[in-house]
Amino acid sequence: MLLVVKNLLFLLTLPAAFLYWLPLRMLETRTVWPGVLNWNHALALLLGANALAAYLHCHWLLMRKGRGTPFLLAPPERLVQRGLYRWVRNPMYLAALALVAAEALFLRSAALAFYGIFLACVLQLTVRLHEEGDLGFRFGAMYEDYKRAVPRWIPRPPQPQPIESSPRE
Repeated sequence: MLLVVKNLLFLLTLPAAFLYWLPLRMLETRTVWPGVLNWNHALALLLGANALAAYLHCHWLLMRKGRGTPFLLAPPERLVQRGLYRWVRNPMYLAALALVAAEALFLRSAALAFYGIFLACVLQLTVRLHEEGDLGFRFGAMYEDYKRAVPRWIPRPPQPQPIESSPRE
């Protein structure tokens, strides 16, 4: 139960702040909602809905299978290699960036587009300078194998696992 509360608190603070409050309240101060929806709004809504679903699914996997949170101070106890984590090592960050891109597209906002680029740079630094080292320290060879099998940012279909067999005599 405590893990569920920690995850809800995380969702209501960091993602809400960096994906909703900061971009839409601080950066886009003159938000004008469109009177008529056209193709870019439909595309933005589709992208945003898929990104939100992916984000929440990955968050759920970290809580249920990893027994932790995405928060750096309460990380998962187990390495999660299921779901979208089989396709790419950082699916939550990609989903967050897709949400910002959807907001920028929906509102036709250059400020939000630049915020998305800035956020991508910050996330790259976070992954390279902290997360990969921490995961390597906590999970050792298992994480090194995972790094070799799954790309950091560009998703690709999961690679089949080799079947180990004993040599014939």
